Amino acid sequence: MKDTMAHFAERVAAAIGKKGNPVTVGLDPRSRQLPRDVLERARQRHADPAQQIAAAYEEFCERIIDVVSPLVPAVKPQAAFFEEWGPPGCAALARVIAKARSAGLIVICDAKRGDIGTTAEAYARGYLAGANPAAAPWGADALTVSPYLGRDTLEPFVNVAVERGAGIYILVRTSNPGAGTLQDLRQSDGISVYERIAAVVEDLAASTCGSAAYGPVGAVVGATWPQELAELRRTMPHVPLLIPGYGAQGGGAKDVAAAFAPDGSGALVNNSRGIIFAGERKEFAGRFSPVEWERAVEAATQEMIADLAANTPAGNLQRRQH
Repeated sequence: MKDTMAHFAERVAAAIGKKGNPVTVGLDPRSRQLPRDVLERARQRHADPAQQIAAAYEEFCERIIDVVSPLVPAVKPQAAFFEEWGPPGCAALARVIAKARSAGLIVICDAKRGDIGTTAEAYARGYLAGANPAAAPWGADALTVSPYLGRDTLEPFVNVAVERGAGIYILVRTSNPGAGTLQDLRQSDGISVYERIAAVVEDLAASTCGSAAYGPVGAVVGATWPQELAELRRTMPHVPLLIPGYGAQGGGAKDVAAAFAPDGSGALVNNSRGIIFAGERKEFAGRFSPVEWERAVEAATQEMIADLAANTPAGNLQRRQH
């Protein structure tokens, strides 16, 4: 059966299959690390500091999109870095999302929204465009969502995702070192908070995936917790995973291998700093000059694709292309 509920999963699967890998490039611009020429052009064009940084972020991210769009299926712009610079930053984020969509990329807006009732629905309708980029002001395919206000606050996001062929990725086991402060807490029945959230996410996913293996409801599980990742893959069989923590945060390909089905499906693996600021990495600094930063981005992306292909079931994606 083909229905609207499967559209997001189908579009993600098609994008992954076309590129032959599950790599997601995180667009996390930081002003102190931007290329000098990008900053200088922004300063020449704008007097206002916020407009300068917003313009620099926009150019930087759009140039990264030009480099990675032939190579990977998805990008994940981090909303906070743009929102820091107020209205100019938010406008830049919208244009970056539009640029990525026009380049054929799946766009996951990392904004970690969550609220009650109609407020949650407003967030969902503002961000989740799904299959039609014009269906929402922000125009994203998918959105990261916080579950900590309860299941009822997730349902408006799920409903809009189903309606529009969009997706959500709910925080389950995050990649940060302090994640266990709350997520590892055991309840009276011995079940941890993250396990309880995982059960809710699996239930939402199973009820909305129709006849497809996966649907619009995904989970964020960090590469920095490989044992928990393997456990959660087993307990959330209908849930596509978004995996941060690869690269600069310490996660590697072998840490994420358990996230994939044998055919290489079921997960997207994100790398932000390790790709977009690859020119600062020792192994690339000697190969590329600062003005060749885009070549470093390309090399780092190809390195990650090869690493996942060699050390995870994602290698089967490339074999299926040939």
